[in-house]
Amino acid sequence: MSGERLWITALGGVNEIGKNMYLLQYADDIIVIDCGSKFPDESLLGIDLIIPDVTYLLNNIDKVRALVVTHGHEDHIGGIPYLLKQLNIPIYASRLTLGLIENKLKEHGILRQTSLHCINAESTLKFGSITTTFFNTNHSIPDCLGIAFDTPEGTVVHTGDFKFDMTPVNRQYPDIHKMADLGKNGVKFLLSESTNAERPGFTPSERLVGAHIEEAFHKAEQRIFVSTFASNVHRLQQIVDAASLTDRKLTLLGRSMVNVVRIAEELGYLNIPEGMLIEPADAAKLAPEKLAVLCTGSQGEPMAALSRLANSSHRLMEIQAGDTVLLAANPIPGNERNVARIIDNLYILGVRVIYGSRSELHVSGHGSQEELKLMLTLMKPEYFIPIHGEYRMLHHHSLLAEDVGVKSDNIFILKNGDIVESSSGVVRQSGRIAAGQILVDGLGIGDIGNVVLRDRRQLSADGILITVISLSQADGRILNEPDTISRGFVYVRNSDTLMVEINQLVATTLQGMSKADLGQWNIIKQIIKDTLGKFLYDRTKRRPMILPIIIEV
Repeated sequence: MSGERLWITALGGVNEIGKNMYLLQYADDIIVIDCGSKFPDESLLGIDLIIPDVTYLLNNIDKVRALVVTHGHEDHIGGIPYLLKQLNIPIYASRLTLGLIENKLKEHGILRQTSLHCINAESTLKFGSITTTFFNTNHSIPDCLGIAFDTPEGTVVHTGDFKFDMTPVNRQYPDIHKMADLGKNGVKFLLSESTNAERPGFTPSERLVGAHIEEAFHKAEQRIFVSTFASNVHRLQQIVDAASLTDRKLTLLGRSMVNVVRIAEELGYLNIPEGMLIEPADAAKLAPEKLAVLCTGSQGEPMAALSRLANSSHRLMEIQAGDTVLLAANPIPGNERNVARIIDNLYILGVRVIYGSRSELHVSGHGSQEELKLMLTLMKPEYFIPIHGEYRMLHHHSLLAEDVGVKSDNIFILKNGDIVESSSGVVRQSGRIAAGQILVDGLGIGDIGNVVLRDRRQLSADGILITVISLSQADGRILNEPDTISRGFVYVRNSDTLMVEINQLVATTLQGMSKADLGQWNIIKQIIKDTLGKFLYDRTKRRPMILPIIIEV
């Protein structure tokens, strides 16, 4: 970008839930808002994490001034270590958010190289001609901030994730007066989250969950297991309080739970009575009615603590008939099947399971329709950009904006990479920048593409067939019968006839090739793949990956 123009765009977080990342640029100053990650769906086999494509930032590295973070959830901070390995920029975040980021950077070995700055709702930052201020919001994690950017083209407000909880567990009240003052002074653009834009009414207060947790603790006759989002520190505190009221010790299962509890307690966001926390190895020494277990796995993750407990495969603890399990979180869309499988396994073990909306053990951290309308009414934006949601959510949020008076022509429903530009007061949607997703697989970042994913899907569907061929280096003769290995295609011991036919077909195919073709391995491999592929589909209606291996002796 050149000239005195304001650009607003998203590299992640619109038309999707997760990997939130937004850019605000005026002239030669770029501010990045959040850098999240999201977990893959079933189509991305073997992928650990999805992060935003930051090609645009790398191409404009001299203009990037800072990363400002709204709060500490994974979909807002999960991509930060991967960004900093390519682009070392200062980070500004609230105290708890900074603590969670520091833990990630330490794990990646880049904490010392990073410039971290603690901010709060009273902070003011200056980046070129952009002045940045903040206001408190409510969400399902403490220290959440909305952000206001004062630019020569007008004020841009990013709400972060929010709801209006007037009785917050931690007494961090939303800065409604600040929001109203922003609206009174004039908001040019409002970027507001859309997660619950389809849900009518107001989102209930987190405080209501505490009473139901306490009730469940009082009724539990043996051990009680509670699974919830590790980052929901408000809920963790209510679980600690319930354990204290019922005179139970508390133990933690799951790496993320242990990390968040440690950080939150060290920073003073979680108050655990002295002596309450015990190691899992010591839990067996307690009477069942004296123990509560706080564990990960509320979303049905196969390797998480609750899943292993339900499968009787956890190395430190075994769940028993008569125990109680509380699922204090609703499944994120897409996770319903995994969660249902865990609940079934728990019932098979004779466990009492309390779950679902009727249990009232969970409330959303996102504002429903009336709260989204309240935010719009407080801010009175001239232009509105719904963010943080799939397309239907953005669409419903845009309708709410129209209902409270925003002109339909002033609402922009974007795709990742779309640009909204303001220049000399003229606002329009203009062009695109590079945006997409980068796949993280183990230590590999961005090295898994469509070809590899296609191969993984083929392997997962029909398996692989490896045929080993020995040729003479001198004259290209076939020295031995081909040897074929099946993995995930057919069970060899039950398919003797088919394997013999495969070897015979390979041998016949090689014998029918000219000496010139036998001297070119790529031609041999392609002919074998084509011939075997047709034969196997005719015989089995399957398409395994076929991998010819040629050994020259």
